[in-house]
Amino acid sequence: MTNPESAGYDYDVVISGSGLAGSAAAILLARRGVRVALLERRSDPEAYKVLCTHSITANAYPVLDELGLVPALEKAGAMSNAARWYTRWGWIEPKAAPGGPELPHGYNIRRSVLDPLLRSRAVETPGVEVLLGHRVTGLVREAGRTVGVRASTPQGEREIRARLVVGADGKDSAVAKLAGVPARVHENARFGYLAHFRNLPLPGGIGQTWFLEPDMAYAFPNDDGVTVLAVLPDKKRLPAFREDLEGSFLDFVRALPEAPPIDSAERISKITGTVDYPLHSRRPTAPGVALIGDAALTSDPLWGVGCGWALQTAQWLAEAVAPAATGRQGDLDRALAAYARTHRRRLSGHQQLAADYAKSRPFNPMERLMFSAAARDASLARHMYLFAARLIGPLRFLNPLAVAKSSVVNIKHRGATAPAAHLSHTGS
Repeated sequence: MTNPESAGYDYDVVISGSGLAGSAAAILLARRGVRVALLERRSDPEAYKVLCTHSITANAYPVLDELGLVPALEKAGAMSNAARWYTRWGWIEPKAAPGGPELPHGYNIRRSVLDPLLRSRAVETPGVEVLLGHRVTGLVREAGRTVGVRASTPQGEREIRARLVVGADGKDSAVAKLAGVPARVHENARFGYLAHFRNLPLPGGIGQTWFLEPDMAYAFPNDDGVTVLAVLPDKKRLPAFREDLEGSFLDFVRALPEAPPIDSAERISKITGTVDYPLHSRRPTAPGVALIGDAALTSDPLWGVGCGWALQTAQWLAEAVAPAATGRQGDLDRALAAYARTHRRRLSGHQQLAADYAKSRPFNPMERLMFSAAARDASLARHMYLFAARLIGPLRFLNPLAVAKSSVVNIKHRGATAPAAHLSHTGS
């Protein structure tokens, strides 16, 4: 069997999937001197992901900045993603502290704009070769590790050798399955449908999210005056919902507290969605293989974190493996282990909380404490915003000082009652 250290490689890294994670990783690796093949199973350079929150959380802003995408996103009409959240205690409305800096933000922009924009940047990056119409069908293995892929192409089957194979091919990752990396699956007890509306005014022109315990909904303003409106009810409601999908969707939205005026807006898309979207977690590495984006971790879509984590994991991988991937410096297995540690440290806590909330349950006692206090106190609203934007993790969010302050705030507001409008959903 051939020794992989002495084998010839077509590229340093081959990436399967040219969505956000794959294109970002290709650009960031190539800028560090890595030769990259970026494979995309679809042949259309304008292809994009349809079912998405279309939101990039603030934690990924530094990645967008490193990619040089911020001016292009703003020119394309991307909206800064400020937010307010409805709870039974009223609205949580994070605002900058008086005299303080603005709250960090990401962007809301439709994937029909974002995906082709980022892919075109990959095409223009020296060191990246974008191969459209290339679908990974197998892995090339030597001495117990992956050293390339087999791909179906418009010209027939092809073998592409590389020191590292990256799966950026989504929650049903073929690379992960071919590498024998199992997924830990968490049931999602909610289903979801969304539609796009034009000329749908929202208070303050910012995103709205409704925590209806257990049902959810959100409205995110995007580029070109388009708002993405999604509903995520408990699966117990699914049979009745499907009897009249359009009527159920519209009635659900009309019943929201401070409901967006959908009847006066223009719906410009079909109502699309999924009735089964489990959360997936995979070990992000195997010998000669790395997984990024949804291939490594698919969270609950109600939190809108997928795009941000796709970009972040691409950056973490590039930072960890670039020197070793060129074959000039460092050990690739050690570099992959460093990436896996970062991935686990930064995301596993968030995923555990998301998997628990995906059981479609009312708030637990700690959530009631923190959400109710954030609806009543401006500093705690900012604290919750940092967590929702994934700028802090669960341990910092639930640190003793924040918990103690929330307790004090709630004691002062003991006896507060929930708005009556909430009952239209919880009683159904």
